[in-house]
Amino acid sequence: MSSEDSHVVVPRSFRLLEELERGEKGIGDGTVSYGMDDADDIYMRSWTGTIIGPHNTVHDGRIYQLKLFCDKDYPDNPPTVRFQSQINMNCVNEETGMVEPSLFPMLANWKREYTMEDILTNLKKEMSSRENRRLCQPTGNDEQRVDQKGLMFRCNIL
Repeated sequence: MSSEDSHVVVPRSFRLLEELERGEKGIGDGTVSYGMDDADDIYMRSWTGTIIGPHNTVHDGRIYQLKLFCDKDYPDNPPTVRFQSQINMNCVNEETGMVEPSLFPMLANWKREYTMEDILTNLKKEMSSRENRRLCQPTGNDEQRVDQKGLMFRCNIL
């Protein structure tokens, strides 16, 4: 058997542990992060993600919270992804906050090699796309913003 014919499939639990370790270490410039919701969840199904909106868009400085649910068939199938924060994007259901797989190519064309980090990073890129960068946004996210130095502060509108 040649090395090209052999293909090692990493078990789901090992893969999720790798993703957890990577999420805990922090990703890139710190504008995307993720981790488990419940450390006691032995199936490692429920995750929380955070995206800080990209500069020079209507999302600039906004903090978006997401829920990712990795069912037992992950990573063979994509997780479900839902914005907890209100957001207006062409791939997100306005009422439920669900990222619609048919409108978000990464989920529609899912590959086992993709990760939750990839999803969050691609959603952030999608915020910068021509279709989404200037869409009017709900006002519900104005209470938590990030200043230019990356420090979090609360805005109280009186």
